[in-house]
Amino acid sequence: MTTIALCQIPVSPEPSANLKRVREALARAEGADLAIFPEATLTRFGGRVAGLAEPLDGPFVTGLSHAAREHGVAVIAGVFEPGDGGGRVHNTAVAIDAEGSIRAAYRKIHLFDSFGAKESELVAPGSRPTVVELAGLRIGLITCYDVRFPELARALVDEGADLFAVIAAWGSGPLKEDHWVTLVRARALENTMWTAAVGQAPNPAESSDGFGVGRSMLVDPLGVVRVDLGTAPGVQLVRIDPEVTAAARAALPCLEHRVLKGQPIVK
Repeated sequence: MTTIALCQIPVSPEPSANLKRVREALARAEGADLAIFPEATLTRFGGRVAGLAEPLDGPFVTGLSHAAREHGVAVIAGVFEPGDGGGRVHNTAVAIDAEGSIRAAYRKIHLFDSFGAKESELVAPGSRPTVVELAGLRIGLITCYDVRFPELARALVDEGADLFAVIAAWGSGPLKEDHWVTLVRARALENTMWTAAVGQAPNPAESSDGFGVGRSMLVDPLGVVRVDLGTAPGVQLVRIDPEVTAAARAALPCLEHRVLKGQPIVK
């Protein structure tokens, strides 16, 4: 089994404050093999991200690497990298092993141009689904709005993922929490896949932008929510049991029953 820490932290506009919160969360995650932090752990969304974006060898990710090595735990967290030269950045999920080495960097593919927001004004999209070997697992990386696109999750299955890590700064609004819970459970159930989903804790003291509803969850391969952190900041240790996956897939072999695998759907 693999022990994962769901690290639901509030995120400040100030990167140094967020790195301090990461270190504090890792100190509370003793015994975890992997700690998962939210999307945009570097800094909150907004026009400031272009000025605060850093390369992966910059001080923030270097700080994450040092903290991972110090605590002997792998880390997944959301950062912003300098982007395409046009003033935009990449919204990146970085995966760091317990020795502090960067193992993967997934650039968010689907940008949140919905509900009145326009992420594409600030962020350049990535193009490649990413599965990373970390903490004894093959982890498919999914960032926030990506979770609305089941074809990405299926692509990660086809690349051999045995866990989805969904990181988010989910926007608040009518029914938005319901969307989050429904979508995370759907991606778990339709793929019979353990899914660890971590969002930002609400942070009204430092920002009124509406990003961060909390509700970090562990969902099992039959879509059952095993843990839900609610809205308060917190660190929760959970365990991923591959035998549960095997039993779920024996009872519900929907991945084996796929008919349209690798084929375009003709309209």
